[in-house]
Amino acid sequence: MKVTFPLVHSLEEIMELARMAAEIWREYYVSIISKEQIEYMIGQYQSGSAIANQIQHQGYEYYFIQENGRAVGYLSVKQEQGKLFLSKFYVRREHRGRGYASQAMAFLEQLCRERSLSHIWLTVNRHNESSIAVYDKKGFRTLREQIAEIGNGYVMDDFVMEKAIEASS
Repeated sequence: MKVTFPLVHSLEEIMELARMAAEIWREYYVSIISKEQIEYMIGQYQSGSAIANQIQHQGYEYYFIQENGRAVGYLSVKQEQGKLFLSKFYVRREHRGRGYASQAMAFLEQLCRERSLSHIWLTVNRHNESSIAVYDKKGFRTLREQIAEIGNGYVMDDFVMEKAIEASS
């Protein structure tokens, strides 16, 4: 299994990623948040224009997770205050449980070492038990709970988790 993490650049790649994001979000989050909130969040954060804005104006980097050149998921990160914020990490349903999380974490840890960043941190929905279990297994620790208003009467009810990155020797 040859897994690569190409950086998303072109408008065509952004639109491909936005289509995949909508597919994953509609399938995955339906048991955690309402369909209305899913649609709102896709429009606000994962539409083509939202992703383009994040890349061009907010410092986010998006990466496809590809196996043999085929996108099986994606990551989004942002470097801030000496740490790497893992904003998005999603794998298509039919590819979950195949080791992509381990390879993605190795990729992110290497990115941190190359950039001299001390930690990876993220927010995860408090009811997203399967993702929390993965992050726990990968060495993340829960720092606190956080409720953030995101507009339209919706909130994100999250745990903030973090993992220290050891510098390469």
